[in-house]
Amino acid sequence: MPKRFDQARPFTTLAIVALGWLLVPAAIKTFARASFFELTAPIVAAESHVRDLRDYWALRLHSQNDLIEAGRDLARVNASYALSVQRNNDLQAEIEGLETHLRLPPQPNFRYETARVIDRDFSAWWQRMTIRKGKNFGITVGAPVVFTDGVVGRIAEVYETTAVVDLISNPGVRLAAFFEGGDRPVSYQGGVNPAFGPARGVVEFVPLEIFVTDDAPKRLVTSGLGGEFPRGLTIGYVTHLEPSADGLFKNGTVQIDPRLSALTEVAVLVPEPNEAAPIR
Repeated sequence: MPKRFDQARPFTTLAIVALGWLLVPAAIKTFARASFFELTAPIVAAESHVRDLRDYWALRLHSQNDLIEAGRDLARVNASYALSVQRNNDLQAEIEGLETHLRLPPQPNFRYETARVIDRDFSAWWQRMTIRKGKNFGITVGAPVVFTDGVVGRIAEVYETTAVVDLISNPGVRLAAFFEGGDRPVSYQGGVNPAFGPARGVVEFVPLEIFVTDDAPKRLVTSGLGGEFPRGLTIGYVTHLEPSADGLFKNGTVQIDPRLSALTEVAVLVPEPNEAAPIR
């Protein structure tokens, strides 16, 4: 009997600790969690700096021919970006002219704040990553996070030098979207994803006249409604649709870009105040 009691003691202690934690007020839990995150953030950030240093010295060992070839590729990319920037400036000027002519309020401006990814949590529910910038760079909760080919997610928590990003595949992320080339809003939400499988989302309230197949998927983009994300950013590709339970709409699956799980750097769109458009 004493032996059985000793074996059961760890489980009894664990049960008492768990019960005690459930009785702790929510405010104290939140404070303890934030304090723990702030204490561990320097360690995770230091590990990220060490990885960057390791990658730097690895690149230094490349041959001169490799560096010349990389320089040529970079020059081609820069030339392409220069043309894109010029086109973007022309379109932006056209939009501002139309807003003034039609007396429409301007869309919110964003400042791109690039940040390194220092940690990832791809469990079935969380689908999160941590970046190496926070309040010290003006990042706020709810700010959109993007990369070169579309949406990464949005800022869920902000600390002094770090921030937590809910990925677009996170079940807690929901936003209005359009199918590319269309203007009828649909509802997108992150899905429950396996820890080691491809990330997916769910699209709802799709009009019945829209059809997709595996060979002919449709691109789902941000709608710009609500001002949270700029319009036209890629969310993913819809590969499957089926009628909803009431038969009035369709629901389907959205394939998320698999590169999200391997990103090393992202851009946070920090909102900046806009001056009111002149009314004439």
